[in-house]
Amino acid sequence: MFLNKLHISCLFFFLTLLFPHSTKQSAKAASFIYSGCSPSKYDPNGPFQNNLTPLLTSIVSGAAQASYNSYKSGDDSSGAAAYGLYQCRNDLSSDDCSNCVQSAVSQLNLVCADSLAASLQLEGCFVRYSNEDFLGKSDTTMAYRKCSTSRSDDAEFFRRRDDVLADLQNGVSYRTSSSGTVQGYAQCLGDLGAADCSACLAQAVGQLKNACGSALAADVYLAQCYARYWASGQYFRSSADYSDDDIGRTVAIIVGILAGLALIVVFISFLRKTCKFSLSPLPLSLLSLPIRFSSLINYFFLHAG
Repeated sequence: MFLNKLHISCLFFFLTLLFPHSTKQSAKAASFIYSGCSPSKYDPNGPFQNNLTPLLTSIVSGAAQASYNSYKSGDDSSGAAAYGLYQCRNDLSSDDCSNCVQSAVSQLNLVCADSLAASLQLEGCFVRYSNEDFLGKSDTTMAYRKCSTSRSDDAEFFRRRDDVLADLQNGVSYRTSSSGTVQGYAQCLGDLGAADCSACLAQAVGQLKNACGSALAADVYLAQCYARYWASGQYFRSSADYSDDDIGRTVAIIVGILAGLALIVVFISFLRKTCKFSLSPLPLSLLSLPIRFSSLINYFFLHAG
């Protein structure tokens, strides 16, 4: 009887790992938006890696305590210091913020492996690190933009949209707005003051109007702020401006599936040894799935260009 209970407990533990609890809000917050990776790489066994690892660890642990923080790891004089930050949308719970940042760091390590500088934006959070000190320095570089394919020439829509965008420019850190059927929100990095935040958002709003014109939904992400609006029912199926981000999205999905399959295979083997499961040998079709996905990744990179 005890062994049967042990077997059931092990099986329940296994199923819990395979199907972890996740709220709809948490899942939506982890949706991929864009990534940016420097072409310069660091030595995986070098001093920068030794500083980057604790930096990313601090970012992940910090997200459970606050919606924004920045960090430095290492000595400036060494030339190998690492600088980084994270930020969550202010309407996320602490648990959803923590989960989002963990997901962002995991994806960043996959999509931008060994890059000296990298950033990754998910729906609910943002993570960035670099070998150069960017913390607290003004930067309104365009990071990402997308405009919906659905458009409108209705004067009422433009009036409502402009009301929302004007209101968003007055925000500090995070602000939401709505007018009629149009909604929007905007956010600045946590280290920006009110004046710098407004200036950054003014540029983002200008980009939304100039680049996306009559689009019923649009996003603009600058290095230190972003703004988004959408008409009712238009949030958000879009055409992205930068195809390189589609590559990052696809790689993150494929590698994530591959890692999950490998974990399943290893964990079943562990259960058989530790919990004395009466499991038949793993089918060859399951064991071969990671190999098949590896081939898919190779195929993707060969044809991505």
